[in-house]
Amino acid sequence: MPTSPTRTLPNSRTEADGSAVIRVLSYNIRSMRDDTAALARTISACAPDLVLIQEAPRFFRWRKKLARLARAADLVILSGGGSAAGPALLCSMRATVERTEDVLLPLTPGLHRRGFATAVVRFGGARIGVLSCHLSLQSEERYAQGGMLLDRLAGMGVDHAVAGGDLNERPGGRTFRRLAESLRDCWAVRPWGGEHTSTPNDPHQRIDALFTTPGIEILGCGVPSGLPGVSEDDLRAATDHLPVLAALRVPPGP
Repeated sequence: MPTSPTRTLPNSRTEADGSAVIRVLSYNIRSMRDDTAALARTISACAPDLVLIQEAPRFFRWRKKLARLARAADLVILSGGGSAAGPALLCSMRATVERTEDVLLPLTPGLHRRGFATAVVRFGGARIGVLSCHLSLQSEERYAQGGMLLDRLAGMGVDHAVAGGDLNERPGGRTFRRLAESLRDCWAVRPWGGEHTSTPNDPHQRIDALFTTPGIEILGCGVPSGLPGVSEDDLRAATDHLPVLAALRVPPGP
């Protein structure tokens, strides 16, 4: 497993100038087919304000399953799930929700349907757009979806945004590079905790990531192995990916 964090990740708070420090977690939960109690404990221990989920339950009673996870982690459902073909968003009660939108991407015959879960929320005086994604396993489709992600963020009407998820690609891949050229790769800017997200039993590649628009201060980002309350056993049991946790300072907005 990755080594323990070498410095403390800042906790959520509202600053005197109206900016907000928030924790954002990205996590592929494999349709909650593994140890859901371990999954909920891991999410809760990260104390996130926003959770960008991939592979949320999509079929039979998917809303109830996602609601059960949110409740166990002391969060609420923001958007997504089956209506976004897998990506979902959860949030803490600190968030004031401005709007949400689930987006289905064009379907390539023979391939899995993909989508985005999106929202605009406020934390005190800070306003931020949020997007969770799970990009295609197929290279050409994945690259096109990367462009759609950038277009979607540009059309959200916000000064600041965070996007992330399971990219199904390492940092050297052209889709990952496409995103990192327009956005800021949180791990690359301020690494904290562990780097590799796949697989929990043999972490050897970074295929999950969080990105921000310029203007957001990245205070730390990485796999929260060693964070107080995060158990190595739970990380292995919860799902087939490791989560990515970031602390961000979002400036005040209109």
